[in-house]
Amino acid sequence: VQLQASGGGLVQAGGSLRLSCAASGRTFGGYAVGWFRQAPGKEREFVAAITWSGGSTLYADSVKGRFTVSRDNAKSTVYLQMNSLKPEDTAVYYCAATYRYITTAQKRREDYDYWGQGTQVTVSS
Repeated sequence: VQLQASGGGLVQAGGSLRLSCAASGRTFGGYAVGWFRQAPGKEREFVAAITWSGGSTLYADSVKGRFTVSRDNAKSTVYLQMNSLKPEDTAVYYCAATYRYITTAQKRREDYDYWGQGTQVTVSS
């Protein structure tokens, strides 16, 4: 499966953005998607994840209550709605997919086999 992340941009603190992760290629059932981010000089960190059915979601503590992950399997697209953005949310955001986990969302980078190219999110204070 190939992944294309989009929707990043420049926003003021307190604002909102919605990222999209569009899948192509092998998009028939069963893949879970995770969102990760990497700020300059820092390691890539987990943000949120969702299983194929949407029945299991997982969030990093730093974004819980502000970000929401969802998916539209008919459009082969996963979304990350980001509200109440903070300057510390500034990073390149990546989406990743895995077929290995069906019922439980995962947060480790090594659990994902396919990665998109990333989209820049910049939050100004």
